[in-house]
Amino acid sequence: MKVLVTGGAGFIGSRVAAQLAADGHEVRVLDALLPEVHRRGDAGPPLPAGVELLVGDVREPAIVAQALCGVQAVCHQAAMVGLGLDLDDAPSYVGCNDLGTAVLLAAMARAGVRSLVLAGSMVVYGEGRYRCTDHGEVTAAPRQVADLEAGLFEPRCPECGRPLQPELVQESAAPDPRNVYAATKVAQEHLAAVWARACGGRAISLRYHNVYGPGMPRDTPYAGVASIFRSALARGEAPRVYEDGGQRRDFVHVDDVAAANRAALERIEGGTGEAFRAYNVGSGEVRTVGEMARALARACGGPEPVVTGQYRLGDVRHVTASSQRLRSELGWRPEVSFADGMAEFAAVPQREAAAGPGLR
Repeated sequence: MKVLVTGGAGFIGSRVAAQLAADGHEVRVLDALLPEVHRRGDAGPPLPAGVELLVGDVREPAIVAQALCGVQAVCHQAAMVGLGLDLDDAPSYVGCNDLGTAVLLAAMARAGVRSLVLAGSMVVYGEGRYRCTDHGEVTAAPRQVADLEAGLFEPRCPECGRPLQPELVQESAAPDPRNVYAATKVAQEHLAAVWARACGGRAISLRYHNVYGPGMPRDTPYAGVASIFRSALARGEAPRVYEDGGQRRDFVHVDDVAAANRAALERIEGGTGEAFRAYNVGSGEVRTVGEMARALARACGGPEPVVTGQYRLGDVRHVTASSQRLRSELGWRPEVSFADGMAEFAAVPQREAAAGPGLR
C-alpha cells in the first residue's frame, strides 16, 4: 500500500515513516522542512531508502494534491505542537493544525483517498478524570491564579472542596481543552469525523500521551517536557520542574507511537469499525513530572532537578488515560519500559535547536 506521511521528517513522523517502510509499504513524506524545526536546512532525521520526500506545506492545496497522487492512506502527523507561550501563538496554531488539516481532507475527498490516521493528543481532555470520596466522579474546574500563586496545585472537589483522586481517562470523556493547542486538536478530530461521514472514509485519531525518544528537538519552549529537561542536562544544568513536580503523566516512547500508527492503519484497511474512532496511546505507566526529571538526571549523570513552584496557567495538573481500547481492539502493546526508554533518551543526541514553534 502507498501511504502519505505528512510531517514525516519530524520527530514522530520520521519514526512512523520508517515503521511503515519496514513493514513493506510504499511511503511518501510531505514535510515543509520549516527553519524553526530544521534550522540547518537539512531534511531532518535520515529517512529509509526508498522513502520519497516531497518538500511542501500541508496548507498549500497544489502541493497536497501532488502528494496524494497514487496514495491509498494518509498518516497525518504534521502539526505545531506544545502548549505555546501565549495567545499571540493562536493564529499559528490554528493555521498550521486546523487549516492544514482542512486542506488535506478536502484534497483527500477529491482524490478518492478514504483512509486517515490522525495524530491526536490527550490534551483534548483538559484536566483528567477525578473522583471525590463523597461526591463520586466530578469535573475539575479550571485552576485559578490565586491558588497557583499560593502553591495550591491540586484540583479540589467543586462540591466540598476536598482534594480529588485522579483516575484514568476513557475515550468517551467529553473534550475540555484548556489551551489553544488543545483546542486545535479537538477541531482536527471534528474535521476528520465530518470528512469520514461526508465521503464514506474511515478515520482513527491516536491521542498521544507525552511522547519522548530519539530525535526530539532541543532548546525550545514548544517541545515536550522530556526534551526541555534533556536540553538542560546537555548544558550541564539542573532540570527546572514546575509546580511541585507531582503532575501525573504517561510518557510513551516514540517507537511505540509509531507501532500504534501501524496498527491503526491495518485496522482501517481491514474495513471494519465505525467511520471515526479515537484511541488513547500511552505506556500504561503513570509517572510524575518530578519522577521523570529525576530518572533522566540520573541517566545523564547530571545535577538533580530543581523544583521551582512556577506554573503555566494553561497547563493541567493530572492527565493520564487508559489505553485498554487500543490494546483490545487493535492488539497494540507498548514495548519500551519507562526505565529503558529514559536510559536510551539520555544517551542519544537531540535534534538541532529550534528557534520557534515546534512541529512533529
